[in-house]
Amino acid sequence: MNDGEELTTLVANHRDFLAFVQRRVGDRALAEEILQDAFVKSLDKLDTIEESAVGWFYRVLRNAITDHYRRRAAAERRTEKLAHEAETEAVTDEELHAVACQCVKDLAATLKPEYAAALQRIEVDGVSVKDYADEAGITASNAGVRIFRAREALKKQVTRACGTCADHGCLDCQCGKPGKPGASSHHV
Repeated sequence: MNDGEELTTLVANHRDFLAFVQRRVGDRALAEEILQDAFVKSLDKLDTIEESAVGWFYRVLRNAITDHYRRRAAAERRTEKLAHEAETEAVTDEELHAVACQCVKDLAATLKPEYAAALQRIEVDGVSVKDYADEAGITASNAGVRIFRAREALKKQVTRACGTCADHGCLDCQCGKPGKPGASSHHV
């Protein structure tokens, strides 16, 4: 057979080839894509066929289906790896948050009692400024000023205790650890 005859034979068997692939992948659109790719990749090899073009092309299709499943499995492994990495990062973020929160909590305890109480109730416990004002027996305006001043005082404490790491988000806060130059008396 010459290339033209082999190509005509392959095209004449298109429906059978498509059914063959579709049974193995379970999706018509995917089967058409695999079949089309196999046709395109095989066009330049038609002159090397020394057997039945149909039998040869079924082997090409089996290989294409196998390649498809290998690529899909590899993609699933990559997706699982990314999901695992995301979970690991979430744990690390939770640990970082806990360390930073403990550092800030320790520093907040060094503030004036009314500032520490305002921060605890509003920032940590989530009480509204108005409700905190009612609890503390002060006006809402006074409570707003108090929480503002408490935040400013805490910011100064964090800057004093943690130095430049406070400007960078306390990513690896070691400022309160004994033995670090400039360490404060609080411990993380």
